This record gives sequence, C-alpha cells and structure tokens, in this order.
Amino acid sequence: MTYATNADNPPITLATLAKYKAAGEKFSCLTCYDASFAHAMKQAGIESILVGDSLGMVVQGHDSTLPVTVADIAYHTAAIKRSNPNALILADMPFLSYASVQDGIDGARTLMQAGANVVKVEGGSELAELIGVLGKAGVPVCAHLGLTPQLVNVFGGYKVQGKTAEAAEKLFADCQTLVAAGAAMLLLECVPATLAKKITASVPVPVIGIGAGVDTDGQVLVMHDMLGVYTRKPAKFVHNFLTDTANETHDIIGTFAAYHRAVKDKTFPSEAHSF
Repeated sequence: MTYATNADNPPITLATLAKYKAAGEKFSCLTCYDASFAHAMKQAGIESILVGDSLGMVVQGHDSTLPVTVADIAYHTAAIKRSNPNALILADMPFLSYASVQDGIDGARTLMQAGANVVKVEGGSELAELIGVLGKAGVPVCAHLGLTPQLVNVFGGYKVQGKTAEAAEKLFADCQTLVAAGAAMLLLECVPATLAKKITASVPVPVIGIGAGVDTDGQVLVMHDMLGVYTRKPAKFVHNFLTDTANETHDIIGTFAAYHRAVKDKTFPSEAHSF
C-alpha cells in the first residue's frame, strides 16, 4: 500500500501551518520519542511532532511529567531530528525549566540546538515576558493552555478547564495576551469545544487541540494512546487508531496514516472525543 508522505516534500514550517490555517486545512501532530517511530511518521505524512514531556510517563514509567529534564527532551529531540527532518518539531520545556526568564533562555537554547523548531511552555499570561524575550531571540514558542499537566498538583488532577464563564473568559484573555506577546502557536488541552473554536478563530497563529474539539487548526495525540498502548485508563479524547475498523492495514505506518487522514478530513475528533 502507498501512504501519503512528506519524505520528499519541503520541510513543514510555521509558514506552512499559517497557510493551512488561512486555507482551512487541518494538520496532524503526534508525540514521538525515538528515531524509528519518527521515520514511520515521515512515511505516513505526519506534519508535526511533539517531543512531549509525556515521555516521563510512557517511556520512563513515572506517574507524572514532573521528573523530566531538559536533557531528557534534548536527547529525544536530537534522535527524532536525525530521522525526520521534514516534520515541524515542537519540544517541551519541562517542569521548572522556565521558572525564570534566564532558565527559559538556557533551556530553549539547549532544545533548539538539539533540533527543535519550536519550544512549548505551559501556562497563562504570566508567560508573556518569557515568550517575548524568546521570540525576539529567534525562538518560536508554542503556549500550552487549558489542562497543563505540569500543574497537576495545583489542579488536583487531570480535569477539563474553562468550563465556567469566568474560567472561559480568563482562558480566552490569556490566549490573546500570549499571542500579542509573540507566541507562534497555541496548544489547547481539555477545553470545551465551543471555547476552543472561539479562540482558534480569534488568533492569527496555528492552534493545536487535544480534547478541544474538531475546530482547532491541528490535532495532537500521545502516540502510545493512539496505538492503544495504555498504562492507565485512556482519556475521553483518546482514540485507538490501530484497531479502528477504518484502518485497513493495522500496521504502524498505516495507523499513523489513518490518523493523519482522519484529522485532515475532520472525522477526528468526533463529538464523542470532545467536551
């Protein structure tokens, strides 16, 4: 079987995603942590890769993302970059690696030198200064809002964010503030679909969703989740593409391609995966 591939195409850049947004075309993103799966994603046409601090749970066996270090993320980013230079690579800035602006500069330098195209930070308007400094230094930043796993101890668990009118208003305002500060992308996690749609339409930058409905510009899932490799009960927004009857191949590349197609044609996520 022949799969859609970006192997021979120009690299995906932020400018590419901006064109997709303007044209109403969706883009796919998956987490990845090693060269072999990164190569399979290249063959399947996955357009962006998140080197997520989720590796703390799915690779290292921790019960949260908190133990992950900048060195961990840099190691995995470099492996992915060598195997898949075509995808846009987002690298997570892990817990407390940007508690100060200088910490953020140091961490971002390490991750960009390892091969990241964008660094991702979790939080709200308090990140405006850091995002502005990094942007001026040539570091594109993706701001992760909504359910931010690094704050799991503050939230008291993994819960949907922005459900009340007051919380929704604050989340919307935070998004505007961070884009104005220079955020190159947004990622919304576990946000009501109507709010995510409103935010996506209100900002000029690409917006990735996970558990945020079908109307964001792109979708991301943890690779292990979409392959059905669970170490705990899967979240509502997770779909097992490996065993999905619409996936005719049930092999790894075919599964990644099935996810890519489902995002592109807006059949994923469905209402069943949304809040």
